[in-house]
Amino acid sequence: MASSSLRAVFSVFVLCFAMFLTNARAQLSPNATNNATHDNRYITWQDLNFGIEATRDTDGQGTRVIYVTKNGHGHSTTVQGAVDMVPENNNERVKIVIFAGTYNERVYIPRNKPYISFIGNPNYQTVITNNTKASDTDPLDPRREIGMSRTATVEVEGDYFAATGITIQNTVVANGGVGMQALALRLSGENAFLYNTRILGSQDTLLDDRGKHYFYKCYIEGLVDFICGEAQSLFQDCILHSTAMRSGAIAAHHREKNDSTGFSFVNCTITGNVGERIYLGRAWGPYSRTVYSHCIIDDIIDPVGWNDFNQPERQKTVFFAEAQNRGRGAWNSKYRVSYAKRLSPSQAQPFLDTKFIDGEQWLRLDENTSPQFHCLCC
Repeated sequence: MASSSLRAVFSVFVLCFAMFLTNARAQLSPNATNNATHDNRYITWQDLNFGIEATRDTDGQGTRVIYVTKNGHGHSTTVQGAVDMVPENNNERVKIVIFAGTYNERVYIPRNKPYISFIGNPNYQTVITNNTKASDTDPLDPRREIGMSRTATVEVEGDYFAATGITIQNTVVANGGVGMQALALRLSGENAFLYNTRILGSQDTLLDDRGKHYFYKCYIEGLVDFICGEAQSLFQDCILHSTAMRSGAIAAHHREKNDSTGFSFVNCTITGNVGERIYLGRAWGPYSRTVYSHCIIDDIIDPVGWNDFNQPERQKTVFFAEAQNRGRGAWNSKYRVSYAKRLSPSQAQPFLDTKFIDGEQWLRLDENTSPQFHCLCC
């Protein structure tokens, strides 16, 4: 009887130990780790992390990595080449780690390639650059110009895009002439997160085209309408730098109907050349919506603040607002246009955090953490 009991206990122990080993192997498996700890319905800091645990093919957490290097020691020598390596209709995050250097190319991420991260080393400079403008000849039809929307240095149509530690620029310098629009970035995928990213251009630098997007601690530079489009986006703790010498505008939101889209700028710093007279926003669309809250604004803003895009009827439908800003360019009730709004704290609340972009549905960002990059050789 005692012997049978011992055999039973031993059998249970063996079974439990086998189950433990199976579970341990599953937890140690890179793919299993990724699937268990990361839900692709959300963008997390992990999507921008790159550490010393990385191998040639994974980041040490089971996420595929594609290396871009100028010296040919990576998977690709171009960023577009790395994007081309991502399988169509992929359903897992792919990190494209771009080593330091200047990449003179245009990059296109199609709609059927979601879950892509661009990761540069913040300790060095990784630049993707080009100089295409709207009046350039269309290579597919020499009788036509390429047009503004096709000038982007980086064009992202894939959903759940994320980027950090890189500079995206278009070096065309607008001179007020026709056809000088030149995009650095066109972003039209749903649910994108850009952190510590520099976006440089002149006229229409960032076409924030469609979708819900979060720009956090980014630097965006331009001359005229350098943040434009009809997306629903939050710009938080960003630096917006105007290069205008006489006149210009920061934002030109293009909203055609009274929907949830709009640009919200929170805790941003707005800088430029002293003596400029630029607009906070222009009414590219009849229902254009732009809000600045808790921003520091240099003395570069035209006292009227806003512009109706030479369409006076839009004054009745636009939503241009300011809330608790400071600096010499902030609200001046004596001069502001009559159709601009000064919001109370309670009125400004819906625009102040990621709830404005429905972030609870697609973001999982612990405010006490940020991405780490430990590859010192980059």
